[in-house]
Amino acid sequence: MKKLLYSFLLLSSATLFAQKNASTKFAVADDIVGTVDMFTANHKSSIQSTRTYKSAAELPQNLKKYGFIAENGLVEYKLKSNQGGIDRISLSEINAQYGLAKDTPVIIDGYEFKNSDTKVFGDILNNMHVVDNNGTKAVSITTKN
Repeated sequence: MKKLLYSFLLLSSATLFAQKNASTKFAVADDIVGTVDMFTANHKSSIQSTRTYKSAAELPQNLKKYGFIAENGLVEYKLKSNQGGIDRISLSEINAQYGLAKDTPVIIDGYEFKNSDTKVFGDILNNMHVVDNNGTKAVSITTKN
């Protein structure tokens, strides 16, 4: 009975962590992933221009690879030329920090990023921990505190 209860709790916690956060609106600047909240809260003065796409179908060719995070739309920011100093890190480097294989998918607010070469802005790394993702370990990142 204990094993059954433990298995149920483990499965339900994994399911909870895997749910997509519908309130997260992703943004991309210079091929680096962040969130709209991150830019509006911390980097307003760094933004040169903004382009908003309402769905994955609207994305231009250079952003098609981000279609899986465009359910709630996607914002593309162009940063001012002197604003290259925003912290960024590749998902493979995050995996390495947690002792996982570099090519392991990373979960950000419930969205699975399969390409570990993807870079993200450090501002979105508010809460990181390792979770069970369909039988394999993966880093799960929550962008909001």
